[in-house]
Amino acid sequence: MQAPQEPPFEPHEPAYDPQETAGYEASYDAAPLPSASATWQDAMPHNPTDRTPPHDILAEQSVLGGMLQSKDAIAVVSGMLKGRDFYAPKHEIIFDAILSLYQMGDPTDVISVSDYLVKQGSLKRAGGLEYLHSLPGIVPTAANADYYAEIVDDKAVLRRLIEAGTRIVQMGFAQQGEPLDMVNRAQADIYSVAGDEKAEDYVPLIDAVQSAIEQIEYAHSNPEGSMGVPTGFRELDEKTNGFKGGQMIVIAARPGMGKSTLALDVARAAAIGAKIPTIFFSLEMGREEIATRLLSAESEIFMDRLQKGQLDAQQWPILANTQARVADAPLYIDDSPNLTLVEIRAKCRRLKQSATGLGAVVIDYLQLLTSGKRVESRQQEVSEFSRSLKLLAKELDVPVIALSQLNRAAEQRADKRPQMSDLRESGAIEQDADKIILLHRNLEAGQGDEGYGEAQFLLVKQRNGPTGEISVAFQGQFSRFRDMA
Repeated sequence: MQAPQEPPFEPHEPAYDPQETAGYEASYDAAPLPSASATWQDAMPHNPTDRTPPHDILAEQSVLGGMLQSKDAIAVVSGMLKGRDFYAPKHEIIFDAILSLYQMGDPTDVISVSDYLVKQGSLKRAGGLEYLHSLPGIVPTAANADYYAEIVDDKAVLRRLIEAGTRIVQMGFAQQGEPLDMVNRAQADIYSVAGDEKAEDYVPLIDAVQSAIEQIEYAHSNPEGSMGVPTGFRELDEKTNGFKGGQMIVIAARPGMGKSTLALDVARAAAIGAKIPTIFFSLEMGREEIATRLLSAESEIFMDRLQKGQLDAQQWPILANTQARVADAPLYIDDSPNLTLVEIRAKCRRLKQSATGLGAVVIDYLQLLTSGKRVESRQQEVSEFSRSLKLLAKELDVPVIALSQLNRAAEQRADKRPQMSDLRESGAIEQDADKIILLHRNLEAGQGDEGYGEAQFLLVKQRNGPTGEISVAFQGQFSRFRDMA
């Protein structure tokens, strides 16, 4: 995080005791802490052999001083810091006390905070009454609280980086487990340091309920804004309210039904229609084939004409306009051969952390992934893929749309209609998925890849939502599905 230009700072006497952190610095061979008159630059030791974790006591005191002066400062800082971001334990106690009073709508001045700490039995651990009263006098105004909060956050990130690095080094020396698994855990550790998430591992029920109420109120007042990633199909969006972050969505069908076509339809709706950054991992088609299908669907020029270059005088301008219209869409295509799940995770994490961000992931398809390690059975391997993709969706807070093959059981039925139990090679897919959509077309009725006809999306599983059947139009010449007219 880049801090803004440093505002003028004239610290008052902070009533700071250099011995206050002796207990929790001892294990790091700590150097003496800076004096009250130290500059911000001096607050961080420059000796490369110094093992004191990065911190800035003056910045922490200034943040708390500003919060004790102004509720406006509390509103700003509470969105930037958590209690665990403070180096001094007593500062975390004071910060949490201020936030507790603020959330209850009570006064947050020194007297109110000290009274709260007395009732909690925490005043002594917070430094005592004299120390608490000294904090508002450290800074003349609360206007720069966000600046000091950024410094505190920067130091907290550096400390988490040290902790992650230590865990990674220990993991490497331990030599326990598969190297690829250790690489993935190391990447996750680093991502957790650099990411913006600051959620604790657990929250009290009241916080979870309050968050749910806020989402319900937002959905009521902003019906469109509360929708997840759109699918491009009106009835499917109505049933699912879009694909939400943290969800794993499985689209499954027998070969030749149009799984890849449907996956690209969803990617087009997200990236081109809604401008949501989307990455499409294709283990079956090359990037040129995907791009050709996309151009056909968007321009309504037959696929075979594009493939052969047989366009008439009217179609060339249409193609050029389509190219210009989709050129800036945040859709990324990865057709790397033999992709492993570790590589997919790493690429998604990098994109999530980039300036572009990441809003949706599409994988075509699950059974073509490789783990890069020895496994007891293919079923076990696919089960691991399924669980890992669900965890990836939760980690990045994006929907992960995974395509999957179905076994041949449907072909033995009179109506050829697939069922959820037909998911190939793994019952774990059925368990892990938040939504499962089975794609069905009656090929015997002449609805081949080159034709037109009706298709069904069988929404056979949806957590917290209805299931059902949705009829759509298949337009094979344009390589797309569409809503029924």
